[in-house]
Amino acid sequence: MRTYTPAEAARRSGFSIDTLRYYEREGILAPVARTPGGRRVYRDSDLATLDFLRCLRDAGMPIERLRRYGELCRDPDTVAERVELLREHAAAVQQQMDQLRSWQARVEEKLAWYEKQLEQL
Repeated sequence: MRTYTPAEAARRSGFSIDTLRYYEREGILAPVARTPGGRRVYRDSDLATLDFLRCLRDAGMPIERLRRYGELCRDPDTVAERVELLREHAAAVQQQMDQLRSWQARVEEKLAWYEKQLEQL
């Protein structure tokens, strides 16, 4: 099993070391293994979790919901709750995408109007 230092985990995940510590402290990320000297040691499974947390965060999931997701992931009996939380987030992302498409359509309409104006010059 491969392990990573906090600096390596930060580089691979795209999160800062401070964010990694924050996520662990806030329960978003499960407690990370430590060396006998007390230094954090990240595993591939931690990096996979961080990758998904990055996806959720980039897709606009608030910290409170990330925290709830992290809590749920530490209890094997909460799969239904995790599914519900992710369904709610997927619906919110879909709503954002619909709004972006609407804005894109308006911008394209205006662009077409301006291009038509240019043709008439």
